[in-house]
Amino acid sequence: MTTKKSAASSNYWLVKSEPEVFSISDLATAAKKTTCWDGVRNYQARNTLRDQMKKGDLVFFYHSNADPSAIAGIAEVVREGYPDHTAFDKDDVHYDPKSDPSSPTWYMVEIRHVETFKQPLGLEELRTLKGLDDMVLLQKGSRLSVQPVTEKQWNIIVAHAKKQK
Repeated sequence: MTTKKSAASSNYWLVKSEPEVFSISDLATAAKKTTCWDGVRNYQARNTLRDQMKKGDLVFFYHSNADPSAIAGIAEVVREGYPDHTAFDKDDVHYDPKSDPSSPTWYMVEIRHVETFKQPLGLEELRTLKGLDDMVLLQKGSRLSVQPVTEKQWNIIVAHAKKQK
């Protein structure tokens, strides 16, 4: 199980996706186990994708609006922020008529599957783990689709996932 970042890495993250839209299984079976993380339409999350997520950063892949909502595994950023082409495609569900290719509004990164947890770690289970009280995911009203995770939080969650059978 991956617990340490690569030498080039500097941050940990959590990204959310509804499993009916795109699941960790979809990522694991994608070509080269890689996909672009597109369609983010929140400015704070956009800024994170554009400015902070770096190649080599590790990412918890979270299934939102699932039963239960849970961290399903780990991915790695393999390409840093670049313009989200779906914003320019009139036929795409993420089309944004205000976004201009010469001055893009929306950005995405590419992530690669690292591992799927044997058992997803649900919100209620995460709330029982000591040291996660200040985790963004566990705060009331936390809705951001891209969130920072501290190294301490990362290590607690990964250690707990290792104990799962």
